[in-house]
Amino acid sequence: MAGASSRISFLGLLLAAHCALILLALAGAAHGYAPGGGVALSSAFYDESCPSAYDVVRRFIQDARVSDPRIPASLIRLHFHDCFVNGCDGSLLLDDDLPEIQSEKHVPANDKSARGFEVVDDIKSALEKACPGIVSCADILALAAEISVELAGGPRWRVLLGRRDGTTTNIESANNLPSPFDPLDKLQEKFRNFNLDDTDLVALQGAHTFGKVQCQFTQQNCTAGQSSGALENLDQVTPKVFDSKYYNNLLEGRAQLRSDQVMLSDPSAAATTTPIVHRFAGSQQDFFKNFAGSMIKMGNISPLTGKDGEIRNNCRRVNKRY
Repeated sequence: MAGASSRISFLGLLLAAHCALILLALAGAAHGYAPGGGVALSSAFYDESCPSAYDVVRRFIQDARVSDPRIPASLIRLHFHDCFVNGCDGSLLLDDDLPEIQSEKHVPANDKSARGFEVVDDIKSALEKACPGIVSCADILALAAEISVELAGGPRWRVLLGRRDGTTTNIESANNLPSPFDPLDKLQEKFRNFNLDDTDLVALQGAHTFGKVQCQFTQQNCTAGQSSGALENLDQVTPKVFDSKYYNNLLEGRAQLRSDQVMLSDPSAAATTTPIVHRFAGSQQDFFKNFAGSMIKMGNISPLTGKDGEIRNNCRRVNKRY
């Protein structure tokens, strides 16, 4: 009887351990994991410390897009260009504070094109009144990207939060951001550097389904009489809507940017990106699902968490050290 009791007890322990592992796995599905065993990002990060954070960000973007319909596309671009440099740490938002800080805003990929900083400032100011010293500028960009897409008709996703703000910029990396003139192999290399595969590349390029671009960066360049800064719709079919029409434009050879069209025209595309373009052109649901997943994946690039970095009081400046 003693032996049987021991076996039952052992089996009970195994079952309990198995159940615990399942619960951990389910919990992990709503979290991102920081590299090197850091603190995990979580969609519930501000539930107790700043429960109004999402609503504050949404309200300011809704107000801003009334007078500036370009704002949603501009805000998602800030998040993209932030994550692809120092990781998602809000470094793009820093102004020059020489000699310590040289702003990433002036590199070719951002100069005179990155915009929406004033909206971020307004959001930060409101959040500092509601929850002082709690919500990071990096998380504001992550929330603003999701809200901007959703307001334009695109997918929703649970934004993982808990990033802290960096205290440095990285001009060398900022000079290596994806370019509208990059060939496919260069784009793939730049995405692979952040563990983003071809599906992520094609999905994230789909953010060009809304917003505008300066004509000097388009395949057609500027027409006679246009200044180099004249704006063209990235998607000339549904320019203000986040949808899958962008991929139909590619199939018809009507992409505004060379770096978009190469996902079909490059000799190596047939075996890599072309099938994905066809998939997304044929199913907006498939595009939306993969876009949301790729945004979560991109948003988890090298976040500062725990005691790393800081929560900036002003997104344009690192906090003063006394």
